Amino acid sequence: MVSDRIERERVLRHPVERVWAALTTAEGLSRWFGSVAEIDLRPGGRAYFRWEDLDEESVATITIVDPPRRLAFSWPIEGWPGDDAPQTLVTFTLEPVAGGTRLRLVESGFAQAADDVARSAHEANSQGWDAELGDLETHLDAAA
Repeated sequence: MVSDRIERERVLRHPVERVWAALTTAEGLSRWFGSVAEIDLRPGGRAYFRWEDLDEESVATITIVDPPRRLAFSWPIEGWPGDDAPQTLVTFTLEPVAGGTRLRLVESGFAQAADDVARSAHEANSQGWDAELGDLETHLDAAA
């Protein structure tokens, strides 16, 4: 049985407002999450991400916007055939802590897919989030 969730937590040495901007603006996202990003920051809005180096893209639907604390979006499970892929929910929660911001990421919903697809997507997204959150930290540190 594949885990239904990916959970990551990082403490970033930057204020909540700065981390929020990196998560919620096209300019901020395109610096760490893919090479191209577009975002319509409202529930029901669309977010588009493209990774030029991987020749991949994804379209997400914004589900929660609670500035500057919580952002969530749903997007299709990678590897699902056809256009009716089940969606996982990605939630970022920001909390001010001494010296910066605690970022918690949870992606859930993998169990909806067949085991082989769920396992592959869970593994790919686990590795992807590790890399992307590292890129977020590098971007924030470089811009400081």
